[in-house]
Amino acid sequence: MNAMTVSPVPQTMRALSLVEAGNPPTLAVVERGVPTPGPGEVLLRVDACGFCHHDYLVMTGTLRRGVTPGVILGHEIAGTVVALGEGASALRTGDRVVSLLTAACGRCTRCQTGREHRCVNGAGIGHVRDGGFAEFVTLPEAALVAAPVGIDPQHAALLACPAGVALSGVEAGEVAAGDTVVITGAGGGLGSHAVLLAASKGAEVIAVTSSPDKLAGLESLGASMVIEVGDGPDLAEIVLAVTDDAGADVVIDTVGPPVWPGVLRCLGQYGRVALLGDVTGEPAPVRLAEVIFRDLRLSGVSGVSRRTLERCVEMAAAGELEPVLAEILPLTTRGVQEAVRMVAERRPLGRVVLTPA
Repeated sequence: MNAMTVSPVPQTMRALSLVEAGNPPTLAVVERGVPTPGPGEVLLRVDACGFCHHDYLVMTGTLRRGVTPGVILGHEIAGTVVALGEGASALRTGDRVVSLLTAACGRCTRCQTGREHRCVNGAGIGHVRDGGFAEFVTLPEAALVAAPVGIDPQHAALLACPAGVALSGVEAGEVAAGDTVVITGAGGGLGSHAVLLAASKGAEVIAVTSSPDKLAGLESLGASMVIEVGDGPDLAEIVLAVTDDAGADVVIDTVGPPVWPGVLRCLGQYGRVALLGDVTGEPAPVRLAEVIFRDLRLSGVSGVSRRTLERCVEMAAAGELEPVLAEILPLTTRGVQEAVRMVAERRPLGRVVLTPA
């Protein structure tokens, strides 16, 4: 563990409040009491927290299902342990850690079999229970992994989501050297990390984006080809043309319905799809015969396991993974409003990170 001396814990903290969802949302920074860690929990000082598309969807009112009213958003947390609850013994005050996306119990069957992101007793961080858009947060010790030594908190905050989720998608698609891999929404947080990780495995990556100013950046991450979606030939026509009608081996889809028809049609026989995102929540029709007779395989990827996060930590510590950090903004009303604008305009290549001012 990388322990250090920590400052005394205050009684109150600043936290971001979503006053009213909308486009733009109404936000305020409010004063709240610093939470007390319960049994098996720790209190973290938040050093950095990523601004995920999930946070954007909640703030704009697109995502409402299961969201606790008044919850503090933010699930991509890097922090420092400042207090331990009863029974917490694996960590020490001063340890730097990163969080899973789910407050996992560490005891249920799913946790014991490496599926912590679907913990039977778990709650989504920044969705059901308070997250990291605050100066302090309490989380179960079982939901925390030691941060890699030598990496700053702004990069460490991105190791679970988006990096770990993207790695889960690359593994669900069984990406291997020589595969042709299509990645939709390639300029976003999940997509950019999927490009980086798929290319590192020796795949030929076709990055799909709606942002022409991200072409050079995606090539620098390892994309062999960048397709700008919009007017003109659709995704499937382009992929089939550049693969001599063989089609792609894998699609890692971070977008969902807007690109869905092309996703299936661009696949070759025995193609694999890893579904990581749905930006609209609209229906996406599937012709079952097409899936059956082309022997396609569709896999949903809803989070990141503890072991996958640990692998991302190991890769970052070894210099094999550098999270794609687009911008650092302060955790202020103005800073978060700018993060909302950036995501709405699809400006960031990678992820925006918020830091308590």
